[in-house]
Amino acid sequence: MGWITAEQALHVLQVRPQTLYAQVSRHAIRSRPDPADPRRSLYHAQDVQQQAARRAGRRRDQAIAAATIRWGDPVLDTGLSTVSQGRLCFRGRDAVTWSHSATLEEVAELLWQARPAWPPATTPHRPCRPAPAAPALTRALQALAERAAHDPATLGAQADTLAPQAASVLMTVAEALIGDTPAPAPGHPLHLRLARQWGCPQAAELIRQALVLLADHELNASTFATRVTASTGAALSACVLSGLATLSGPLHGGAVARVQALVDTALAHGAEAALAPALQSGRLYPAFGHPLYPEGDVRAQALLASLMAASGRLPPGFAELQALALQRAGEHPTVDFALAALARHHGWPADGPFTVFALSRCVGWLAHAIEQVQQGALIRPRARYVGPPLVKSPEASEPRDTDPKPRPVSRWHP
Repeated sequence: MGWITAEQALHVLQVRPQTLYAQVSRHAIRSRPDPADPRRSLYHAQDVQQQAARRAGRRRDQAIAAATIRWGDPVLDTGLSTVSQGRLCFRGRDAVTWSHSATLEEVAELLWQARPAWPPATTPHRPCRPAPAAPALTRALQALAERAAHDPATLGAQADTLAPQAASVLMTVAEALIGDTPAPAPGHPLHLRLARQWGCPQAAELIRQALVLLADHELNASTFATRVTASTGAALSACVLSGLATLSGPLHGGAVARVQALVDTALAHGAEAALAPALQSGRLYPAFGHPLYPEGDVRAQALLASLMAASGRLPPGFAELQALALQRAGEHPTVDFALAALARHHGWPADGPFTVFALSRCVGWLAHAIEQVQQGALIRPRARYVGPPLVKSPEASEPRDTDPKPRPVSRWHP
């Protein structure tokens, strides 16, 4: 069977006539006049079968794509970090092992594949300083927004120009989050500046380790937002602004505040009462259970082990919650739980955990932005429409048995 009628082709393809005609216009399906009736067309059977197979494959791809959005299969190529077999790795290097000695600046050099000056040169445009009394998040968002309005776009930028820009953006975020307290000495790493600002020099090593472990975590929500922005060619400061805004949500960087509230409830009413609502509904608070770490979040394990080694115990309420969650649900604490424990033990300010998270993750956002710029591809997924049925236009009501000429399609269509 070499050639088939329109009715047969539509039955195989399971599409409307307009779709069949469009495939003919794109030369995906060959057609010819019907010798028995020149007013009708015949369609190449093999072409029709191939298009039907591709449509079936696309339907399977759509199902995969829908599942991918929620902890599904990888959707972007990256050489920066991955979680594999319960291990977190930065460019193939075990992050937990490295966290015992590395600084955040060294992680930046690894992920950016560059050695920028620390501190970097002053940027041409220096943002206005937000009010010192403003929350750290407000100061950082304002500083980045003002920079984004002046910084150069990254479209077509060379790799060797991006690392110095990234270091400059990181320092803008650091100055906004940490405040005006000067570094202990020129070029001292960021963890020492944080420890000095918060008046807890004994916590410097734990702050350093937390900054290293939180620097990147493959394609989390804020990193994906950063890469989408970078794919448009926006400035690095705009990319980090997207990441920081996403991190501020209570289900992401704001999860530590919910952990602290959970601990306060446990201290006031007991661990059973604190976890009862979640346990009864079959779910747990963000403090426990991570889909990428079935045996426990290795970042939390490393930080809690270091805290125990330094102090001999966890802060009140934390050990009870950890034991009960493991006993009742078999779930281990996440890094949000560990950050809350560090903050409680050392008396960090209320926004201290978020400051550590945001400052650290800024390094990863910048690395992903640089990688996305070098890949040079616009991230523009499709949406699966589930709204009301589309209203047919009058001209589409009557099928045409003619083969329209193909129309050019812009490759820059948004």
